[in-house]
Amino acid sequence: MTQDLSAAARDHLWMHFTRLSSYDKEPVPVIVRGAGPYLYDQAGKRYLDGLSGLFVVQAGHGRTELAEAAAKQAAELAYFPIWSYAHPSAVELAERLASLTPGDLNRVFFTTGGSEAVETAWKLARNYFKLTGKPMKTKAISRAVAYHGTTMGALSITGLPLLKQQYEPLVPSTSRVPNTNFYRRPDQSLSSEEFGIWAADRIAEAIEFEGPDTVACVYLEPVQNAGGCFPPPPGYFQRVREICDRYDVLLVSDEVICAFGRLGEYFGAQRYGYTPDIITCAKGMTSGYVPLGAMIASERLVEPFLTGNASFAHGITFGGHPVASAVALTNLDIFEREDLNGHVRENSALFRSYLDRLTDLPIVGDVRGDGFFFGIELVKDKATRETFDDDESDRLLRGFLSKALFDAGLYCRADDRGDPVVQLAPPLVCDESHFAEIEQILRTVLSEAWTRI
Repeated sequence: MTQDLSAAARDHLWMHFTRLSSYDKEPVPVIVRGAGPYLYDQAGKRYLDGLSGLFVVQAGHGRTELAEAAAKQAAELAYFPIWSYAHPSAVELAERLASLTPGDLNRVFFTTGGSEAVETAWKLARNYFKLTGKPMKTKAISRAVAYHGTTMGALSITGLPLLKQQYEPLVPSTSRVPNTNFYRRPDQSLSSEEFGIWAADRIAEAIEFEGPDTVACVYLEPVQNAGGCFPPPPGYFQRVREICDRYDVLLVSDEVICAFGRLGEYFGAQRYGYTPDIITCAKGMTSGYVPLGAMIASERLVEPFLTGNASFAHGITFGGHPVASAVALTNLDIFEREDLNGHVRENSALFRSYLDRLTDLPIVGDVRGDGFFFGIELVKDKATRETFDDDESDRLLRGFLSKALFDAGLYCRADDRGDPVVQLAPPLVCDESHFAEIEQILRTVLSEAWTRI
């Protein structure tokens, strides 16, 4: 049965973001079970889930309470759309989310995932400005190396050229500004505060360049994922908020990864003290037990749709699915009962301290991030911060690290969308024993990687 599953996966399952040729001679790993922060493959081997699946499984694997919530809702009402109708679980979840968001972000538009939420936000921004007499405001600005999704609109906003080039031409009217990678800041003499203001001011510069009457929105993650967990410098989001207000540009906080406890708050905007106009979220809303996403908008943005014949002509068949909404409500119950946000806040520094120990290795250049969301940048020369070239990076990450870490019992991400990094985002139930296990596996494998280089 084990060989049958792996062979069937190789022959029939088109795996996402995967070099299918890599399994010509190697078996496809098949994960069959999860319990707490651990995963088990078809042979019974255990792995620490250092990435929460895909930044998703906040409450941990094997939570029967969430499975039971899904079964109970499916038995009562398995499906009904929210196209001109409502059902209890979607209504209750929308109300509950509105109670958790910053400011007056009270209107919840459900999707099934993050890309759809990002796409929905751009459509709303364009529609809103058309209805309010500014029809030329259509453009979106985002940051270099930032990932915002794979649908054509979300991919257009994404700042990773190699992900986009095979699908061009994409949706026009997007542009990029610098990200908040302090380790790679262009002027190493800048303090973190100075760098944050510099990076924020590049957004104002981009708006002026494009024309303020043509820019609709700016997409920013609280902590940027792609490139390896770039947290915002002090004052960064406050300056961005001022800039967006000055030019009447909507600030979209893309929290597909950062929401629901990843940074120790329900929303990353709360962690850094800013109020966006729109939040996009997904992943951790249900701890991944059922697909669900949302775009959450401020009252200002819904006003043009409240009178007359106006309608936001957009919808997703499975958005606000009764089963998914019921699971999300139960997931939020777990957050409250077990104080998962508080657990992250109390243990984030401890988690980082274990990762910081790895800076004694010659291959580790930087450790950065926040909450339970960290990246370790790998370098060829610590003194000069010299990075690996494309061929070296490919051999390091795909030729060795990814498989070696997995074989050693740690599932995480070795990535080079930007400079080479190892990313870690374990379930929010993890404690010091898991941090120590992560550090020990990383130390062993990264030490071997350096000797191979």
